[in-house]
Amino acid sequence: MLTIPGSPSRFCSGISRRSWLQIGGLALGGLALPEILRAEAAGGGARRTKGIIMVLLPGGPSHLDMYDLKPEAPAEIRGEFRPIATNVPGMDICELMPRLAGMANKLVLIRSLVGFQNDHNTHWCSTGWESHPEMPSSGVVPGYPPGDWPSMAAVLSRQFGPLVPGVPPAVDLTPIDPDARFILRTPPTQPGYLGAAHAGFEAQAVDRRNFTLSGVSLDRLADRRALLSGFDRFRQRVDREGLTDGIDIYQRQAFDVVTSGRLAEALDLSREKPSVRSRYGLDRRYPKEREGKTLLDQFLLARRVIEAGARCVTLAFSRWPFGRMLRGDYNWDWHKDGFAEAREALPLFDLGMSAMVEDLDERGLLDDVAVVAWGEFGRTPKINKEAGRDHWPNVAGALLAGGGLTCGQVLGSTTRWGEEPLARPVHFRDVFATLYKRMGIDVAATRFTDLAGRPQYLVGDHRPLPELIG
Repeated sequence: MLTIPGSPSRFCSGISRRSWLQIGGLALGGLALPEILRAEAAGGGARRTKGIIMVLLPGGPSHLDMYDLKPEAPAEIRGEFRPIATNVPGMDICELMPRLAGMANKLVLIRSLVGFQNDHNTHWCSTGWESHPEMPSSGVVPGYPPGDWPSMAAVLSRQFGPLVPGVPPAVDLTPIDPDARFILRTPPTQPGYLGAAHAGFEAQAVDRRNFTLSGVSLDRLADRRALLSGFDRFRQRVDREGLTDGIDIYQRQAFDVVTSGRLAEALDLSREKPSVRSRYGLDRRYPKEREGKTLLDQFLLARRVIEAGARCVTLAFSRWPFGRMLRGDYNWDWHKDGFAEAREALPLFDLGMSAMVEDLDERGLLDDVAVVAWGEFGRTPKINKEAGRDHWPNVAGALLAGGGLTCGQVLGSTTRWGEEPLARPVHFRDVFATLYKRMGIDVAATRFTDLAGRPQYLVGDHRPLPELIG
């Protein structure tokens, strides 16, 4: 996005997080999502989803220990947890997620999600497609177009562009350190054949796709008057010399991001009310977590960024720090001690996810922001000798909320012990088609051209789920 020269003991771009967030005081216009929704309502415009928050649970979360418990199964399948009733009759989830149980009328549980590969790769969660080029520890799956498939975030960027000036259409909150990216395999907001201009803004990596504002140094960030003056001179030069004619799309977006400051404000949690921070558990101590840290702030950041005007925000959630379990970090790949891991991870997920849904609802945004939480596959019905569950691509689960979807229901079921889908198999491209539909994209008609000049449909022959869109 933007690089401002500074001392080397900073981010790779030469700007510290604190200095980056100082830009947030430069809000120079543009409506945020609530104002856009009010204006649309006043004008009688058609109501459709305005944004999507995708919560990745990399490593493969256990559907049998979250959304599809089998209390009548033998102990080697049943596991240690019991289902609890939700506020929707006949709908139950794991006892470790009581907050989500209390708002099940705002949720959709999918218990029969299919289409996966036995591979730690969130490619299909991000793009909707299981075919992809070779990646680290992830072999090629033939069938992808030249340039690879675009993520949902990139599709929304290409189809609609920015919703609010100064806020990128796609924002990626996931960690960028090598271990975290190794687990993800795929950049969550990768542009694929749509091109770099539609890659998501990586909030933890301001060193990508850079350009420099001449004459604005790191030391001058503290002097807002001088900074604004520098921006004004730059704007005048742009207008006078027509500089934007030679600036790529993402460079223009970068200039908008800096001069508006709206994204920087959204990423600055110090601006949030203490009562809201408390809702997300950010005022508590977590002695069982490493260094007492959690990733719960990611849920609040997602709400703030989507409210500021992003169309798609992606985050990866686990215990902290997110990375390779073989190196002592955390994800959802619980081959051993799975129930001990769940006792620590699921209450955190329950807290963050429920807080975000409740927060969106109270702000009048839930009908306009769809939320989806999932991982790259499910886990084996049979518990292994190390008290864990292994990879299981045959069936998995997912959680959806908001977006004008018909909530308060369960889609699909699995066989007696959870090995295969039984009723209503749901392909993850069906979910993509549904979310695209709510965003106003007709997947049966919309095509983009890949790098070989061939037209590509977004989800092939998959279509929206009628149970969710009425």
